[in-house]
Amino acid sequence: MKKQLLSLVLILFLLPFIETVAGELINNSHPRYYTTESGKKETLNLIKKEKWARDVFDGLTSRVEKYSSKGPEWLTSRLQMYWKSHSTDVYIKGEYYDHAGGEKAPAPTVMYTGARSHATIYRRPKLEDITPYHEDTKGMYLANTSLNGEPFEWASISKTGRIIESINNEIAGIARDAAFLWWLTGKEEYASMAASVFDTYMTGIYYRNVPIDLNNGHQQTLVGMSSFEVIHEDIIKSLVPLYDFLYTYLSETKPEKMDIYASAFKKWAENIIANGVPHNNWNLMQARFVMDIALILEDNSLYADGKGREYYIDYIINRSSIRQWSLKQLAEYGYDSNTGIWAECPGYSSVVVGDYAQFVSLFDRNLGRDLTKDIPVISKAVSAMPQYLFPNMMQVGFGDTHPSYLRTDIFRYMIANAQQHGKKDEEEHFTRMLKLFDPNAEKLSDGQVKMPVAVSSFFSDKPLKLNPKTKAGTIDDYVTPSFYSPNVSWLVQRNGMNRENSLMISLNGSDGNHMHANGISMELYGKGYPLAPDAGIGTMGYSGLDYLEYYSQFPSHNTVCVDGISSYPVMKSNHAFKLRNMYPASAAKVPYQPVSYSEVYFREPESNSDQTRLNGIINTSDSTGYYVDIFRSKKVEGGDKMHDYFYHNMGQVMTLKAADGTDLNLQPTQELAFAGAHLYAYSYIYDKKSAQTDKNIKAEYTINMPDKNDITMNMWMKGEKDREVFSALSPMTEGLSRIKGMPYDIKKQPTLTFVARQKGEAWTHPFVSIFEPVTKSSPSAISSVEYPSVKSEGGSGSNVAVKVNLKNGNCDLILSSDANSYLCSSEDAETKSTYSICRTKEGSPVLVFMGNGTYYKCGVMEIRASVPGDVLVYLDKDGWKYTSTSDIEIMMLGKNYKLEKATDFSIVK
Repeated sequence: MKKQLLSLVLILFLLPFIETVAGELINNSHPRYYTTESGKKETLNLIKKEKWARDVFDGLTSRVEKYSSKGPEWLTSRLQMYWKSHSTDVYIKGEYYDHAGGEKAPAPTVMYTGARSHATIYRRPKLEDITPYHEDTKGMYLANTSLNGEPFEWASISKTGRIIESINNEIAGIARDAAFLWWLTGKEEYASMAASVFDTYMTGIYYRNVPIDLNNGHQQTLVGMSSFEVIHEDIIKSLVPLYDFLYTYLSETKPEKMDIYASAFKKWAENIIANGVPHNNWNLMQARFVMDIALILEDNSLYADGKGREYYIDYIINRSSIRQWSLKQLAEYGYDSNTGIWAECPGYSSVVVGDYAQFVSLFDRNLGRDLTKDIPVISKAVSAMPQYLFPNMMQVGFGDTHPSYLRTDIFRYMIANAQQHGKKDEEEHFTRMLKLFDPNAEKLSDGQVKMPVAVSSFFSDKPLKLNPKTKAGTIDDYVTPSFYSPNVSWLVQRNGMNRENSLMISLNGSDGNHMHANGISMELYGKGYPLAPDAGIGTMGYSGLDYLEYYSQFPSHNTVCVDGISSYPVMKSNHAFKLRNMYPASAAKVPYQPVSYSEVYFREPESNSDQTRLNGIINTSDSTGYYVDIFRSKKVEGGDKMHDYFYHNMGQVMTLKAADGTDLNLQPTQELAFAGAHLYAYSYIYDKKSAQTDKNIKAEYTINMPDKNDITMNMWMKGEKDREVFSALSPMTEGLSRIKGMPYDIKKQPTLTFVARQKGEAWTHPFVSIFEPVTKSSPSAISSVEYPSVKSEGGSGSNVAVKVNLKNGNCDLILSSDANSYLCSSEDAETKSTYSICRTKEGSPVLVFMGNGTYYKCGVMEIRASVPGDVLVYLDKDGWKYTSTSDIEIMMLGKNYKLEKATDFSIVK
């Protein structure tokens, strides 16, 4: 007895220090999801003392009483249920509803939504316009927005998109708010309405089965209980806190139903675990739903099947099944531990980093456990997000992305985590980021900003107290001149982050999820906008015909399509380019350079072609510069028919002439078409005019700005034998269509399109372009572009020289070869490198760059390296400076300098 008593005392003493995997010892009472019973006093004090809290409370009260005043059943009667048939079985055909049936359940069951896509011609009715207890075999009686006058008509359920789940989600949200207000105030009117909605809906889920796909297809592995996708079981977000706040009321008024509610929740969790996709953002969204359910269930021991809170929490943290991986396994699979970049396009990457950051918050709040210790890449991933940004602070647009600003809640979650666990350095780091990317951060911290009318505003989203002594960071603290992440086949080059004056290239292949068939695709930035943007996802999302045929295919991107057939599987794609060279080095914390470049290689699988793209940025002053684009393409086994260089630019006006200003005599054409066994995407290009020419050409793409300071992208392209050039229009740039404040209506403006078709191979006849963004107030710094002849001592003959004459009298001579093993020369320059630049002023070199080379000579300057490297030498007010990736020898002005490799600029002494 004495030993037993001693053991009991020891257990009681150690209990507060015991950390379990599931965290089941933290709190066994309700509520527990957003807060605990002891949090009621704190919440009431907030409402009493803080204006923002009072405003939120008043907003919730107004929203709830609009319906609770009508009686407890009014809101419930608008739920979309099988009120008459009590159908237990739902049948779908692929992505559309088919019918319901099965045995009649003892109670109304939840009606299934109409389709996987939200798209429909019918308007979702307001709750006040819904017929109570509605179920009709004819479907739903809705307004047809596609007809004049928008007449009401009967619509089959399969034609109504996601209207049904939208209605039910809204009702559940109101009931959740009512449950919270009852917990806070004890007002019976709120509880009775919330309980009625919850009881009806959850009983309906309990008696309804998982939908059956009559096609026996992939959709069967995605389908949820209320939505066609388990990642859109959004009603759980309302039902979980509703149940948690209302638990005491439900257990007292409906004790016989508590097992049914728990079983319904568990059925939902089991289906989410059984269905879905494990290797991308789906997994996290599924995990969040399961985790939310787990947190409001009771302990394992209270359920006959042994599956309670600990079971499901452990499943999410530690266990993996075929369609539901653990949080740790997913992070190891999807994140690049070196870069912190997620293996999906930027739009979906922001979702994933947000979900992981929310999990950090959830673990802190509900389990008292620091998830970043288990998955340290989370902190790195949040810190890496700014690398996606153009100088206008908006994300790049490759893949299924709608460019947007960075979400700032991720920084708040990480600050809260650092504060809770005493990580001072991390708190300062993420506070600096938050204050940079959210100008209202300080005001929000002090409660001066209006908060959303939501229950979460009192808990997980309430104003975070920030250290007033911590100053906002600068954007250059978080981005680098060059950045490359191989797990998404994406790289960036920048010469700064000034919205108006900086230049940036975003180059992407197709590796990871939500990617397109785009080869080596390029986006160019200039004068405040992504002037050469990615086209986007299409008007109907990734299930739309325009996505499948155009937006996800080569011709919608700034890339090269071979023989009209270049393509490969989209969505989950495995077609990355290989980075051959890059200067400056990826993620190097170095000053912005006057010169940068990258060269990548890609094997295009459909035509079995080799493709390389060399891109450079060259500054012409502190606020101006231009882009270099050299694209080589050829079929490995020969037999090349044609190589099509596609370029799309923002704007309303395009001109295409010979570089000397003469007319090309462009004529209407039916070329660039599906006819000839080419991609369907060619058929989306229209208003086509073309000319057969070997002349050098110049194109101008102009945005007519509201302030009259028009923006133009100038493009010079080297002419070649057997070349045809096109001016055309393509579908609107859907990726930019949601951005507010654009200079014109993106949705109504087709995309300005240029195509250069090289008959035969495009390796010894590559596409060589110079791009320069300008405005009326900041005109072109380039007076002309020439293409001198090149001599070589070997190689395949893919050698190019470009001479860019500047208006200030300087001249840039650019040389590019497909190999660095042989000598090539043009004018007074010769080199063994793949890329080189010599800027002369009054005939003398003032800037010399050798990329991936061992030898370069320009005028009086000569550079030698024992191994191929990147060397930049330039003259400024302090004398000659250099950087180099290898030890080098420089000969100039009659002197020899042996110099060690240098990451930072060093003075040549």
